[in-house]
Amino acid sequence: MTLPIPPLPADVHAARARITPHIVRTPMLRNAALDALTGGNILVKAEVLQRTGSFKLRGATNALLRLTPQQLERGVVAYSSGNHAQAIACAAQRFGTRATIVMPADAPEIKRQHTAFWGADIIPYNRASENREAIAARICAQTGAVLIPPYEHPDVIAGQGTLALELAEDAAAAGLSLDAMIVCTGGGGLVAGCALALCDVSPHTKVYSAEPADWDDTARSLALGYRVANTMQGSHYCDAILTPIPGELTFSINKRLLTAGLTATDEAVQAAVQFAHRHLKLVVEPGGAVALAALMSSYHARGQVVGIVLSGGNAD
Repeated sequence: MTLPIPPLPADVHAARARITPHIVRTPMLRNAALDALTGGNILVKAEVLQRTGSFKLRGATNALLRLTPQQLERGVVAYSSGNHAQAIACAAQRFGTRATIVMPADAPEIKRQHTAFWGADIIPYNRASENREAIAARICAQTGAVLIPPYEHPDVIAGQGTLALELAEDAAAAGLSLDAMIVCTGGGGLVAGCALALCDVSPHTKVYSAEPADWDDTARSLALGYRVANTMQGSHYCDAILTPIPGELTFSINKRLLTAGLTATDEAVQAAVQFAHRHLKLVVEPGGAVALAALMSSYHARGQVVGIVLSGGNAD
């Protein structure tokens, strides 16, 4: 299969203009306790406050707005453990089309409920024994619907990067410039979009992926210069960002633009979830707290201005 043409920084700017009427501009938060703990000036992008509870609505909205009326009439298909599912379902309802979501049978109940709330048809599958891509492809072949994957899609990547444009602007308004940005990473679409945005508006900013310790395929791939897979045997605590291997399209961007990959243990993620609840007054799901966990446990932020993304808050 031919790899799609990777998006450019201009595509992120175009996505922002396209999706702005349909999403929330989430706030940049600052917290004295977090600054004291890390020794840095930490700027928190609170995507848990986005509609559907995660950043995924950005990419889903951009992708659907790029479809033709004829494609929208045939409907859309996605596969997701929950956040992309909710985003596609929400965007599909907004733009008057039908969404079919291939979702793991063991996905958190809150994610299944919210996906159904937006009117999507849910097709459960066993993530240990069935292939979600094959199931989705079969549905598309039968119905003529358009597949919108969670990260291997140029319009999805461009849409996700819009949050970094917002954060860079909010930092500048506070008289600050981002030295680094840490982004929760599964397949790599969010961090790729953020890196594309920042290489244009803040080229000195170093961009880091953040992954669960047992699912650090992006970190290892960046170190080696080529894609390597996960063992698929690690903890499922951070269910929202567990992927078998970095996306081919996303890694073509990330290997050029990312500085390195960071990791966080389940214990560090749990501490980050608790910190966010106690000090930021936010509910953050484990996968959405990995960037905060990496910042708190392994990144040396002293004297730096560091942006982090709290990428999702759909937790039971």
